Amino acid sequence: MLLRIALRKNTLKLTALITAAALAVAPIPALAQENKGLPVLRDTETEQLLREYTRPILRAAGLEKQNIQMVIINESAFNAFVADGRRIFVNYGAMMQSETPNQIIGVLAHETGHLAGGHLSKLREQLAQAQTQMIIAMLLGAGALVAGSRGGNANSGLANAGAAAIAAPQEMIRRTLLSYVRQQEENADRAGVKFLSATGQSAKGMYETFKRFTNESLFATRGSDPYVQSHPMPAERVAALEEIARSSPYWDKKDDPALQLRHDMVRAKISAFMERQDTVYRRYPLSNDSLPARYARAIATYRHGDLRNALAQIDGLIQVQPANPYFYELRGQALLEGGKPAEAIAPLRKAVQLSNNSPLIEMLLGQALVASDNKAYTEEAIAILRAAVARETEAPLGYSQLAMAYGRKGDYAQADLASAQAAYLRGDNKTARDLASRAKTRFAVGTPGWVKADDIVSAKPLPGQKSN
Repeated sequence: MLLRIALRKNTLKLTALITAAALAVAPIPALAQENKGLPVLRDTETEQLLREYTRPILRAAGLEKQNIQMVIINESAFNAFVADGRRIFVNYGAMMQSETPNQIIGVLAHETGHLAGGHLSKLREQLAQAQTQMIIAMLLGAGALVAGSRGGNANSGLANAGAAAIAAPQEMIRRTLLSYVRQQEENADRAGVKFLSATGQSAKGMYETFKRFTNESLFATRGSDPYVQSHPMPAERVAALEEIARSSPYWDKKDDPALQLRHDMVRAKISAFMERQDTVYRRYPLSNDSLPARYARAIATYRHGDLRNALAQIDGLIQVQPANPYFYELRGQALLEGGKPAEAIAPLRKAVQLSNNSPLIEMLLGQALVASDNKAYTEEAIAILRAAVARETEAPLGYSQLAMAYGRKGDYAQADLASAQAAYLRGDNKTARDLASRAKTRFAVGTPGWVKADDIVSAKPLPGQKSN
């Protein structure tokens, strides 16, 4: 029994080591975190920009119809990774630290290379083989240890050999797996450059990003064993990348100025929502009159309680770009959080219209309609929120606001069900089950509402969530 436990601990440790190595590359108000699972941020503007960055690359990779989603992680470090075959995860820090669209697009192309190459499924196969090999090696080594212990001191050499028989294969297997991961990274680099060239984009940004990683990690990796690295040694990797990247006819192609502006706007938005006010003003001082700087200062002003001044700044932004839905979204959000939900309705209606009915902005509008405490808005709020959660099924805000609207209407069965759905998405599984159980008593058995409530009662936690 002790041997089994030891074997399981070692195989789990190996799996964790290799999986972590394979994943790394080196906000529903805006930028709002919503659940207890992965620290995910939601923001329509940022997500839309990332989708536009990846769409041509996914098309070139033959993955356009796979419905690959972009997920923003609440981490300031530069990182992007794939953890399954349907999502690319990007730290907000990767957007902040990418000065040009081309730099983050290069990283996304690399991650698409992992998806197109089926690297995750292949890695799982390698892990399964490695675990089997490790178990056999450890069993053989354990047998030698037992034999040595039975023979007393005379067989101490056999016992030592048994210990070596356990340790040596583990190290060999670990090195083999790490070598496999390094090869996957190199293949993803090549594939990324291929996709960029196929879409008429430069790989210079990809090279610049990895070159920066090289400069930052040069001291840390000096003298290290290249065979126990999860990724290719930085200098070797960048040299190989530069060679293939420079061969592209698009090496010197620049980003479109309009795209660069949108990129800078998103970076300003992230800074304003995620960094301290003094940091924001150092990045975007009053002497900087660019649109991104004005955007950042307007957000920082409203977030720190100066609603009147913030609204004046936002109105100035709207005058410059009257068709920008995110300026109206910001105005509505500032009014809503400033305790003026009725005044937030008009700009949020405009934001929904200009954004082609973005479900996250619809949820914000639904929240304003509910918070206005005007019963005349109840049915409209329910209709808008139902449409939003039908298209954006993993956003707790939509369900929590829908629950309030149903409660105002007196439909307590639907209110309990929506509350249960919100709790489940937040990772509060006990509350979700309790509310869903109560909802079942309010619905007729077998009706759609009863079935949905029953599903929640018997549901397992979402990936990344703990059962409670």
